[in-house]
Amino acid sequence: MSSPRFLLHTFYRSSCSARLRIALNLKSIPYDCEYVALDKYEQHTPTHRKLNPSGSVPVLTILMPDLIGVNFSIPQSVAALEYLEETYTDYPLLPTGYRPWERAQVRTLVNIIACDVQPVTNRRTNKAVEALNGSLQDWCNHFTACGLEAYEEMVSKTAGKFSVGDQITLADVCLIPAVWNAEMYEVDLEMFPRVIDIYARLSELDAVKKAHWRVQPDTPKDGALV
Repeated sequence: MSSPRFLLHTFYRSSCSARLRIALNLKSIPYDCEYVALDKYEQHTPTHRKLNPSGSVPVLTILMPDLIGVNFSIPQSVAALEYLEETYTDYPLLPTGYRPWERAQVRTLVNIIACDVQPVTNRRTNKAVEALNGSLQDWCNHFTACGLEAYEEMVSKTAGKFSVGDQITLADVCLIPAVWNAEMYEVDLEMFPRVIDIYARLSELDAVKKAHWRVQPDTPKDGALV
């Protein structure tokens, strides 16, 4: 049976899309991209909404060449990360063996980013803040800093070389794009020395470099943020 083909519906500045780019790269899983221009509202087209009724990215579509009609899509990044973890075990991103407490620690850190930080600073929320004449920079700075403060406290108990011990985990995969956003929001990252130490180590990896928003094919030539 042929291996499945992966199609990532992505946007260069989407931190959730970046999580999947990083994980796919770490696991050495080949994938193709379909670029969804959020600034042109392509996420709301009927075609995209069939894949993701929430009208967002990423969507990970799994194409099964030998099983006609069995293609399927996963329209939430953490669910897609868990799917990849269950099906591609050669490069685990959760602690292995009988260590459920460590896996719980990883998932806690994932949720700090995925539940406490990203939803309140994403493009959809930003538009609502702007509509209310709020300071978008102050809003995103505040909630990102709050999330990183919690992350910093957690990793003071769990970190080795990375967020949980010396193995790269899903927590690190989610942390990296959150720090990219923190830089954009001008968060004072010196307040989070453990986070920055982990981030610096991760930033040296080819899998992370290839996933960076600045080097994506849909990144504007002038590097503008939208």
